[in-house]
Amino acid sequence: MSLLDELTNSGATQLYIGGEWREASDGNRIDVLDPSTADSLATVASGAEDDAKAAVDAAAEAQESWAATAPRERAEILMRAFNLMIERKDTLAELVVQEMGKALGEAAGEVAYAAEFYRWYAGEAVRNLGSISTAPGGDKRIIAIHQPVGPSLLITPWNFPLAMATRKIGPAIAAGCTMILKPASDTPLSALALGRLMAEAGLPDGVLNILPSNRSSKVVPIILGDDRIRMVSFTGSTEVGRTLLGEAAKTVVKTAMELGGNAPFIVCEDADIEASIEGAMIAKIRNGGQSCIAANRFLVHEAVADEFTRQLTEAMKGLKVGPGLEEGVELGPLINQRAQDDMAESVEVAVGNGSQVSTGGGTGRSPGFFFEPTVLTGVAPDNPVLGREIFGPIAPVTTFASDDDAVALANDTIYGLASYVYSGDLARAMRISEAIEYGMVGINRGLISDPAAPFGGVKQSGVGREGAHDGLLEFLETKYIAADW
Repeated sequence: MSLLDELTNSGATQLYIGGEWREASDGNRIDVLDPSTADSLATVASGAEDDAKAAVDAAAEAQESWAATAPRERAEILMRAFNLMIERKDTLAELVVQEMGKALGEAAGEVAYAAEFYRWYAGEAVRNLGSISTAPGGDKRIIAIHQPVGPSLLITPWNFPLAMATRKIGPAIAAGCTMILKPASDTPLSALALGRLMAEAGLPDGVLNILPSNRSSKVVPIILGDDRIRMVSFTGSTEVGRTLLGEAAKTVVKTAMELGGNAPFIVCEDADIEASIEGAMIAKIRNGGQSCIAANRFLVHEAVADEFTRQLTEAMKGLKVGPGLEEGVELGPLINQRAQDDMAESVEVAVGNGSQVSTGGGTGRSPGFFFEPTVLTGVAPDNPVLGREIFGPIAPVTTFASDDDAVALANDTIYGLASYVYSGDLARAMRISEAIEYGMVGINRGLISDPAAPFGGVKQSGVGREGAHDGLLEFLETKYIAADW
């Protein structure tokens, strides 16, 4: 039996509140589609305002006892969850492919990556370290401790439905916070599967509550408007992030925001072109380009632009496109019809402003929400397509003449999440890395994500960091205690 069938037959396509599976209070449900066919996979309960209130009640009720749980016990729950995810990697990966569309090999990689957040934060759970010092005046001791921030709202996107959830759940558990997880309505099944798995790992009732809903504008203000909620962690678009920051301000809720990106991929004339192509394909095509850290603008030195573009075009042409569960598929469909339309519009904008299509440019196969791997050449620095976050398999190539030009082009955006620099000179790459305004830089590598590394951006790409010890601190508040002995 597939994991999808298990979820359906066990009632785990409902809301998960206070350790119980329940239907939405008004009976509403979400139709979850298979992006490779546009057919329905399953229906999932869609939470309403009353359900949001119930989720807050459950999280608030469980907070005191959960915060008092020994760090080692929280760590052991996380390790059990890690082991369960690894044991069930194949079935979890299949579920991700079914509802999100990515190729099976990538989905298996996501499961392993998602599980690593549990293993990492199992270690961090016992490292909530404070400090003690003598005040400069010698009149007291300065004691600083870290305590759980409290019940937290976690809002996750559809592009990495497992990893974006565990990246938030892991540190929240380690810190001693209860949670309400609101997964994307396009991909709620992976989150619900996590709910079952976490209960099996021994997570107490009410610590993790899962509220799928296609009525975010109604349920999220209910949750954030309750003064028992003390934290919101969101991954998604900058536009939605701005709205959430406004809602959080009403009750002064702590925020962690991982928002949009417009990642430059800089190729200097002394770069290893073959290595840069390999990195470019990882940074662009991972998850079909549907990633906030995907390479969005290829900034290539004019001396090597022709050769880089030729090799990139050949590599993109060679990709096997199809449903993610088919053998050998390297590029699956986009998430939905809107995403497919956005890709077609991006090509139209680029071409309408003077660029050329080197390969691809169309939707390709049907049915499903597919789009051909596309390379755009002759893209001028002022082409409007460079201002878009291209959430798909489109690679626009722009040239530069000097490092200063590359830095200026890279920084010409409101975003500042991820970036990539390829050069044969490490000192040069480091100088460029320090000059560009991004929270993360990959030097001569196209894959930068790591649970042990601080993940986040600057400018309008976010607030705070996930992963590493920084991710734990997001779910903690510092308390200063003055004492004299």
